[in-house]
Amino acid sequence: MHQFADNSLLKPMPAPKLRALLDDLERFRPKGRAVAAFDADGTLWNTDLGEAFFNYQIKNRLVTLPDDAFGHYNWMKDHVSHTAAYVWLAQVLKDVPLSRVREWAEKSVASEPLPIFEEQRRVLEKLLALEVEIYIVTASITWAVEPGARRLGLSDKNVIGIETEVVNGVVTDKPIGVVTYREGKAQAILARTGGVAPYFASGNTEGDKWLLQSASALRLVMSSAPEGTENYPTEMKMIKMAGDSGWYAHRYL
Repeated sequence: MHQFADNSLLKPMPAPKLRALLDDLERFRPKGRAVAAFDADGTLWNTDLGEAFFNYQIKNRLVTLPDDAFGHYNWMKDHVSHTAAYVWLAQVLKDVPLSRVREWAEKSVASEPLPIFEEQRRVLEKLLALEVEIYIVTASITWAVEPGARRLGLSDKNVIGIETEVVNGVVTDKPIGVVTYREGKAQAILARTGGVAPYFASGNTEGDKWLLQSASALRLVMSSAPEGTENYPTEMKMIKMAGDSGWYAHRYL
């Protein structure tokens, strides 16, 4: 079973750096409408809600899946594409009422304390105080991430993720919209805002690079993957990019 991480072992962002970031969020806020964008997993919280929800489905036998379902998902990432694998996690919910999917997702997140990064909570509080539109742009399925957004004071409408078409309240296996991975993340936020780019963006892996580059003023790279794990190499590349580009960054370990 997927286990949420323990944030108590992480090194917090130095107070002066966090203070500078919060000050810059106010200083660089555009006049009028302002937008901010965040990746979800590994950026706002120290877990992967999409994969946790998939494990919840496997454990509770909620949908029909192949033998070694998680192994099949990893095989798709390695031998087909990450995009196909991420879409498949929505497609397996075919014929399930969306209301039931959302109930399952809430139960999955409620099963353990969500390890939200305290620095990101402070950033979100600042952005909300500045009346900034906030969007979570995730390569996980939207419905898996919505409960996390609610725990940050946001709503389901603030989540932009992978979905399949819903017909008469029932999930289908037909993909819709932009696949919110790599270039798709930047495309999706602009589509949602009517072309207004975020002035601040935050992410943790190379899949978030395009979202970060779409920001007009400020960027924050987060990193909490232990050495030897899947996300460690890609997070290290993003930490280097942040250093080379003068972006804000924090490595928790």
